[in-house]
Amino acid sequence: MNPIQKQDTEIQNELYAKFFHGLSNPTRFRIVEILLDGEKTVSDLVDMLSVTQGQVSNHLACLKWCGYVSSRQDGKYVIYRMTDERVRTIVQLAKEMVSDNAAHISQCTRM
Repeated sequence: MNPIQKQDTEIQNELYAKFFHGLSNPTRFRIVEILLDGEKTVSDLVDMLSVTQGQVSNHLACLKWCGYVSSRQDGKYVIYRMTDERVRTIVQLAKEMVSDNAAHISQCTRM
C-alpha cells in the first residue's frame, strides 16, 4: 500500500468510527430506537426519555450531523425522523451481536 492509499484508508477508518460514535451514547441510541417507530418532536423525546430539552437537542444535532436523523418544520414544531431505513438493520444487527456477547461486553475494561 502506497502512502496515499494508507492515508485514504486511515481517513476512511476515522469516518467509520465517527459514524458509529453517533450510536455510542445510550441516550442517542434510545433516540434512534424511538425514531425507528415514527416521527417525534423534541418535546415527545424529552417526555419519553426523561432528560432535559437541551440534552435531547444536543443528541439530535449529533445524530443529524452523522446522517441518522433529519427534520422538517410543521408549524411551530420541528419533527424528527430517521433519514435512512438502513439504520434499522444496523440497530438490529447490533442487538443480535450484543445478545450473543453480552457477558463479555459487560465485563470489558478496555473501552
